[in-house]
Amino acid sequence: EHGRGSDMFGAAAKPLIIKVPVGTVVLGEDKEQVICDITEEGQEFVICKGGDGGFGNARFKTSTNRAPRRSDPGWPGEEMWIWLRLKLIADVGLAGLPNAGKSTFLSVVSRAKPKIADYPFTTLHPNLGVVYSRGEEFVIADIPGLIEGASEGHGLGTRFLGHVERCGALLHLVDGTSDSYLEDYKIIRAELEAYGEGLDTKPSILALNKIDALVEEEAAERQAELEVLSGQKVYLISGISQNGVKEVLAGLLDHVVDGREEEQEELEAEQGPQGYSPI
Repeated sequence: EHGRGSDMFGAAAKPLIIKVPVGTVVLGEDKEQVICDITEEGQEFVICKGGDGGFGNARFKTSTNRAPRRSDPGWPGEEMWIWLRLKLIADVGLAGLPNAGKSTFLSVVSRAKPKIADYPFTTLHPNLGVVYSRGEEFVIADIPGLIEGASEGHGLGTRFLGHVERCGALLHLVDGTSDSYLEDYKIIRAELEAYGEGLDTKPSILALNKIDALVEEEAAERQAELEVLSGQKVYLISGISQNGVKEVLAGLLDHVVDGREEEQEELEAEQGPQGYSPI
C-alpha cells in the first residue's frame, strides 16, 4: 500500500509461504533451471521478494519542511512462474523392466501395498516401503518400470529416473522367467548410463527374480550367465516364496550404512572441528 499522511507508512504484503515435501525441486518456467532443491526438513528459500509498503510523509520531513505533503506508492512484489517437481528421497530404489516383480518384492519386505498384477506397468505411481533388517531400517522406493528409451522420456522414463537420483543404492531385479533376461539386464543398464546424474555408478545389487518358477539347474545356469555379463554377484530370489530375500536385504543394508557414514564424514569435514564451518 502507499504511504499516507499523519506519519503513516504503507503496509507491506504478508509473506506467502508454500510448504512442500522434502525432496521437492523448484524449477523455473522453462522446467530446466533449478532454483532450489529442498533436501532437508525446515529448509527455506525465498523465491520472490514481496512488495514493500510506501513511505509516509514523515519520511520526507526536513528541518525546513516540517509538514511535507509527499508519500511513496510502495513497490510491487516480484512475479514468476515456477514448477514444483517431487523427487522421492529413499535409501534404495528398485530398478527393472515392467513386470520384473518389483511391487511384489516391496509388498513382501515392507507393509507397503502397491498394486500387483501379471501385466506390465501395473505401478503407475511411486510407492515407498520401510524395511527392517538386522535391527536397522531403511526406505525402498518401488517406481514405475523402465523401458528402452526411458532416458529420452519414453514410457514413464524420466519421471522414474528422476526419483532414482535420490536413492543411495539400487536393487536391479531381472525377471528370471524371461526368455531375454540377458537383454533385459542390458536395457536397464543402458538407460541408467544414458540418463547420467551418476545413476550408473551407484552401489547396486543384482538379483534374478521369480526363481520359484525355474528348476534349480536352469536358475543356476541363468545366474552364471548373468554374472559373466554384469561382472558382479547375482542373487537368486523369489518375491512370492521369499527365497533369498533376507540375503538381498542384508546386502542393501550394507550399502545404506556405508552411504550414511560417508555423508556423516562429509558433513563433519564441512563443519570443521567443534561444528564450526571452515573459513
